[in-house]
Amino acid sequence: MTSSESVKDRPESVTDRRLASLVRSLGDRSIVLVGFMGCGKTSTGRRLAQRLGLPFIDADAEIEAAAGMTIAEIFARHGEPSFRDGERRVMARLLEHGPRVIATGGGAFLNEETRARIARRGVSVWLKAEPDVLWRRVRKRSHRPLLQSADPEKTLRTLLRERYPYYARADVTVISRDGPHETAVEEIIAAVEFFMRFSPEPPILAVLDPMNHAAKPPLPPIPSADGEPLFGPAATTAPAPAAQDAAAVRVELGERSYDILIGAGLIAAAGACVRRLAPGAACAIVTDANVAALHLAELERSLREAGVRYSAVIIPPGEQSKSYGVFAKVCDDILAARLERGDLVIALGGGVIGDLAGFAAASIRRGMRFVQIPTSLLAQVDSSVGGKTGINSEHGKNLIGAFHQPSLVLADADALATLPLREFRAGYAEIVKYGLIGDAPFFAWLETHWRGVFAGGPDRVHAIATSCRAKAAIVGRDERESGERALLNLGHTFGHALERINHYDGERLVHGEAVSVGLALAFRFCARVGLCEGADADRVEAHLREVGLPTRIADIPGLALDADQMLDAMRQDKKVERGALTFVLARAIGDCFVAKSVEAAEVRAFLEAELNTGL
Repeated sequence: MTSSESVKDRPESVTDRRLASLVRSLGDRSIVLVGFMGCGKTSTGRRLAQRLGLPFIDADAEIEAAAGMTIAEIFARHGEPSFRDGERRVMARLLEHGPRVIATGGGAFLNEETRARIARRGVSVWLKAEPDVLWRRVRKRSHRPLLQSADPEKTLRTLLRERYPYYARADVTVISRDGPHETAVEEIIAAVEFFMRFSPEPPILAVLDPMNHAAKPPLPPIPSADGEPLFGPAATTAPAPAAQDAAAVRVELGERSYDILIGAGLIAAAGACVRRLAPGAACAIVTDANVAALHLAELERSLREAGVRYSAVIIPPGEQSKSYGVFAKVCDDILAARLERGDLVIALGGGVIGDLAGFAAASIRRGMRFVQIPTSLLAQVDSSVGGKTGINSEHGKNLIGAFHQPSLVLADADALATLPLREFRAGYAEIVKYGLIGDAPFFAWLETHWRGVFAGGPDRVHAIATSCRAKAAIVGRDERESGERALLNLGHTFGHALERINHYDGERLVHGEAVSVGLALAFRFCARVGLCEGADADRVEAHLREVGLPTRIADIPGLALDADQMLDAMRQDKKVERGALTFVLARAIGDCFVAKSVEAAEVRAFLEAELNTGL
């Protein structure tokens, strides 16, 4: 069985409907495993092929068969350049027929021509293993020609530094761990399903002159500092079994349902996503100057390669841009770009950009579709999901706006690598919120795994996906905040009041920090009035402090206020009904409820006590 036709003629070879669906979605594309020697491409690939009912091809074995000698002998007799040329030609032949599972040699993916062929004819999967794991696997194998040196371990690490940026261009990444191969097989199947969900056909590739290096996107930087982990900061705790490198969350709203895709490389895939979401549509990218410097070029390149016409609207960064004046400019610039109602607005940035661009999309031509590409953690787990859009007024935060759902959310985990630590911490406060309102086990998981969330990788994706699932479930049941959705405002009544008194000065207080103080205040208030145990309030405060977030009003530098100022600011909150204060209160961690008509006197007494402690 060596062709796509033979697979299609034998559907009984794939009995599992899920796997059969995946094979059908591949069409004539192959699954191509890439990665360094010892990552398990051959053994894992063989089992993967068995599960999918596809042929398995080991590229190195094909090269040896074609040459009539081992790879070590090819290196010894003809040198590495001759081997690489033969490897390139063999890979071109293997990719002509599919679907298959192909295990490549460790250097195959470094060749530009081979990468381009794989992009057109396959789905590339990087089996990513840590250096120590790889060294443990290969150190006793004497047939590796590239490791024939005085210090093979140093050679291995040098090769990894050289090859990592190329492997990182694979369509999906799966961690190669010690353990049963079936675990890796299941993770590959899930990752390829995820990838095919938003990229069911090969991307449109520009035909580039191999020597035209300026036409190619830059490779990621190569870590070079001695002693530093090769693949970023190491998590101090093991990932939870549910953790993964990519995830998809569905927001169920009938005809307006949409997907949240979470994983690496999604900005680079945005053009293909937009083309399939709205064939023939043009788009306007709304972003701020800071985000534009980091991510706009990559997004524009993706749109160009997908054949999508676009224009860009760049505004000043910061909460102050959520104003009437900037909103008017964004709308006018989108109209000047001659975008029609069937075109798209892309919000590329954090919560400010998402709120502002979404409100513009809701308003222009009485409603345009829009895509959220959140680049901050706070936006990825909260503001990009659920359709709340708007701008601020001198009377309060987000008081002018509309409910307008996006058509797609692309949460690119790579974008968080450029986020300052302070901004990442601020976004983490919103993740904590989801554990507090209704998922005590998730909060306990965060207490143990927060370092892994900060470090990146599967723990981070797991935390983002869990947060998005929680919000998606609530939004699906209460889109316009008539009831249950108000739970998402835990800590926000306090937090928004602090932001208003602070005049939205991001130098002193950013939104996530205000939420952190608000969460701690909410639990201490509940403990004061006897709703929850003081131990729960202490536990919430301890965790927020452990990750470096503020938990007391006194933690906000230079902010002077009194209890009456706080109450007045709270009365301007959107959740106030007929002048009565509305709070989200807690009976325990993971058990919150919406309380209306909370007595102002009780809140004032609590605030006076907080302010008088000086803590």
